[in-house]
Amino acid sequence: MSTAYLFPGQGSHAVGMGQPFYEQSPAARAIFTAADELLGFPLSTLCFAGPLEELTDTINQQPALYVTSLAALAVLRENGGDDAVFAAGHSLGELTALVAAGSLSFEDGLRLVRRRGELMKEADQKQPGRMAAVLGLETDIVQACCEQAAAETGQIVVLANDNCPGQVVISGHAAAVERAGEILTGNKARKVVPLPITIAAHSPLMAPAAAAFAAAVEATPFAPPTMPVIANTTAAPLTTPEAIRAELKAQLTGPVRWTESMQLLVAQGVDTVVEVGPGDVLQNLMKRIDRAVNRTQVNPA
Repeated sequence: MSTAYLFPGQGSHAVGMGQPFYEQSPAARAIFTAADELLGFPLSTLCFAGPLEELTDTINQQPALYVTSLAALAVLRENGGDDAVFAAGHSLGELTALVAAGSLSFEDGLRLVRRRGELMKEADQKQPGRMAAVLGLETDIVQACCEQAAAETGQIVVLANDNCPGQVVISGHAAAVERAGEILTGNKARKVVPLPITIAAHSPLMAPAAAAFAAAVEATPFAPPTMPVIANTTAAPLTTPEAIRAELKAQLTGPVRWTESMQLLVAQGVDTVVEVGPGDVLQNLMKRIDRAVNRTQVNPA
């Protein structure tokens, strides 16, 4: 059996996430306690009790998902289940994957994630945007519809995530995303669903955040990963600190090539994926990409 760990990104949050880990695992409890101390506020309480609106805010959602996912990883390792040979993370989850692969310390990773959330929120306040999932259309049709909407509105809307066959995500200015949704529906999209994310991630609207985040990435120490981490923007393995830095700088404005990333894992012999974190989004995507791959997630100790 060849296993890969998959770490979720924004949209996988829910009030109560991580609480069973915290209550049943000393290792997970230590992760939440350390995060509360480093951030200077009770992130654990926000994860466990909400309110949902505050948890959904990208400045909080990003560290909340990062910490909860690493608490799940702590449970996995506490129970002797650490057998992955690859790691991958969806958007924000890429930073979590780098911690899992030993390339980034928990503390440095949390600082980067918090900074990422701050900068992305600031960028959105200057140019508000939104994201929406598009179901049932090929990527080339979605791309063409985005180009039409951008031309009609004079605003930005792009294909942000290629999640799996039949599911992509678009991102950009709110009016352009709304117009793209209308055009996509007219082109027989099965559904266009606004996402519970407060920013236009993986679009040019994040350029101001990407420029400032690059400085934070440069100031952060990285080690060569103990296992390859599949990059979002290239769908290729990251094996050196230099490649990791380049990927993290490109990722805020670049697309998430998740379908290709998962296809690469399968081509490398991965037959089992473990979703390490809240929710089951990545398991469901893998089911659409390759049903032959075994799918599971971390349960409380």
